[in-house]
Amino acid sequence: MRLVPTLATFVLVSGPLPAAASSCTEQIDTIDRRLDSAGAVQVTGLQAGHTLRTGSPRAITSARLDAPSDPASVPTADHVAIAKSLIDRATAEDRRGDKRACENTMTEAKVMIGALP
Repeated sequence: MRLVPTLATFVLVSGPLPAAASSCTEQIDTIDRRLDSAGAVQVTGLQAGHTLRTGSPRAITSARLDAPSDPASVPTADHVAIAKSLIDRATAEDRRGDKRACENTMTEAKVMIGALP
């Protein structure tokens, strides 16, 4: 009998492959960056331990001054605080591997954040 190395043999010998980031992890990272933006600080004020991130290549250069098309999407400090707790919950759900719950929680967080300036 002749042994032929296969991909399965390689994986068994080399051990488990590192896990790729889930789409929910990417959403969490994106929303975390949004909550550390100048627009979020404009809404919530600079919080203790808060790190302001600047210089995003995708950031707009000035805030829009007209009212949002959906008045319910106006962000408030209270809504941002709720969104942060939802992000913590989504992070825990993502760590447990509950992708659907994580994505649902992130949807709730995005609604709570609204349209940051």
